[in-house]
Amino acid sequence: MKYPRLFALVLLLVLLLGWEWAVGVFKFSPLVLPAPSVIGAALWRAFSTGYLWPHLAQTTLELGLGLALGVMLGFAGGLLLGESAALRRVLMPYVVTSQVVPKLALVPLFIVWFGFGTTPTVVITALICFFPLLENTLTGIAQVDAARLELFRMLGATRWQTLWRLKVPAGLPAILAGLRVAVVLALVGAVVGEFVGASKGLGALIIAAQGSMDTPLMFAVLLVITALGLLLYELALWIERALLRPYSQLPD
Repeated sequence: MKYPRLFALVLLLVLLLGWEWAVGVFKFSPLVLPAPSVIGAALWRAFSTGYLWPHLAQTTLELGLGLALGVMLGFAGGLLLGESAALRRVLMPYVVTSQVVPKLALVPLFIVWFGFGTTPTVVITALICFFPLLENTLTGIAQVDAARLELFRMLGATRWQTLWRLKVPAGLPAILAGLRVAVVLALVGAVVGEFVGASKGLGALIIAAQGSMDTPLMFAVLLVITALGLLLYELALWIERALLRPYSQLPD
């Protein structure tokens, strides 16, 4: 199909017009389902008055810190467990256990430990995006071609050289796929963490809008969260293309 982005934009416009028409015809209350024009007006007010900016900045800060911490720990943990079968057998059950516990249930505990504010949300965000990086790094460096490993052994490469010059480059597609997943989950973690343990941020703003029955503002904040998530995902794709470009130009 030619011009896929154009068709996607046309489809979006059709859906928005249909939504606007349905709200007008069926007389939905703005408390239940506001029209796109009403949501747009609420979004404009929130930005133009400066009300939304501190919340957006807070969520972006928590998201960035949590994602950076989770990605670093996940990548380092994946390398460590991938290189040590003994550590993998000992620690992997605990890693999996940490992921099956619902993260929202941990927020009250983190508030007791770290207090209200940024820290509990950062920790929750890091925990959520930690596992995709660890699992994909572990899988990526384990799927190296056996012939290449044997060649490195014949050339006398050290374990460190084999890891950074063969295993990590070969596993880069899987590692970066984990980064894409982590980026999306990090935003979920930041917003969910703000539902309970924050007074500022997009998640806290949704709860405040719910309490005041301001449904158009709730939809407007959801729109901002969606746009932020799409922007981060596109950034992850750009990083992936930039890092994989040198390898795509190598001869087979």
